[in-house]
Amino acid sequence: MLKDYLLQNWALILILAAFAISLKTTVFQRRKTIRHIYAMIAVIFLLSIVVFGEFRLAAAGQAKEVRSVLMAVRYSATPLLLAYVIYTLIGNVHWLVFLPAAILAVLDFVSIFTGVVFRVDTDGIFRRGPLGLLPFIMVGVYCAFLVFLLFKRGDKQSMQVAPIVFLVFAFGSGLILPFVFGNDYSQIFCTTLAVVLFVYYVFSILQLTKKDSLTGLLNRQAYYADVESDPESITALISIDMNGLKTINDTDGHAAGDKALVALARCFMRANKRWQPVYRIGGDEFVIVCRRTSHNEVIKLVERIRKAVAETKYSCSVGYSYAADGVKQVDSLLKESDEMMYAEKARFYKLLKKADGENAADSNPSPRVPFPEKKG
Repeated sequence: MLKDYLLQNWALILILAAFAISLKTTVFQRRKTIRHIYAMIAVIFLLSIVVFGEFRLAAAGQAKEVRSVLMAVRYSATPLLLAYVIYTLIGNVHWLVFLPAAILAVLDFVSIFTGVVFRVDTDGIFRRGPLGLLPFIMVGVYCAFLVFLLFKRGDKQSMQVAPIVFLVFAFGSGLILPFVFGNDYSQIFCTTLAVVLFVYYVFSILQLTKKDSLTGLLNRQAYYADVESDPESITALISIDMNGLKTINDTDGHAAGDKALVALARCFMRANKRWQPVYRIGGDEFVIVCRRTSHNEVIKLVERIRKAVAETKYSCSVGYSYAADGVKQVDSLLKESDEMMYAEKARFYKLLKKADGENAADSNPSPRVPFPEKKG
């Protein structure tokens, strides 16, 4: 029996082992999240044993009662696992997300005696009950809810679309294939689920390498890579520099400074469009790259940024450059937008000095340190 289980589930075991090892070495996830993912790995492994046992009994035509219990476990585990995925991957989700899956689990186990969801006849043939499609509907609802939350949580960057599309395809196939291949699909369900979660996890880690860990914006390395990709489509750059970050750090501490940067990052993300990615390229320095964007759209974006920031207690200086003929080099665009931004910053500190009667910290901003040449 062990040999048969290993032959049928060896790919699953390897995937789960690779998943566990990658979690052990990751530095991008919180410990709580990692513990939850370890729990999911354990549940998927145990579920594979349940599925193997169920089909082993079905093939032998034995222990109808035990087989019914194993089926109830399998039908209940799938939506519960998806609820756990939502609870783990999406922040700030209430525990009530488990309630529909828990209700279905009760119905599944009641079905052992009533056949309301499924039943196994005395001759060992599986039959769907009046609520036989409910487990599939429940899984579909959880999948749709997960995709909705991922899109809602997204930051408008195209690199987040690929893993979500993958999830839609994988979970969609999981809803359709059981009706195409029948119960035989259940024997590869655990492997499918393990592959889906592991691939999505890898996608997430790859995304994090391009993101700034504090603000969630794209980082400097992502800026380098993105401006080298199709530079002809870049029609404008917007340079943004926070005002008074040094004063906040010196007066209230670096935690307050970090809070200010996060607040500004949220303003920029509210203001931009999908084709206008935002990068944090320095301590309090940000750049927005606009592709195939008209001059009027750039001006509107700057206005939205100013309006969003004005709703906070912080301030920033903004400058932009636009390639009217569409042939300016990115370095030239950055230089022009920086010059406009620093001119605005100088005016800001001049007015601050006049209002306060004293020099404000960072009142003579030094030019941005040039980007080092990209190696390799």
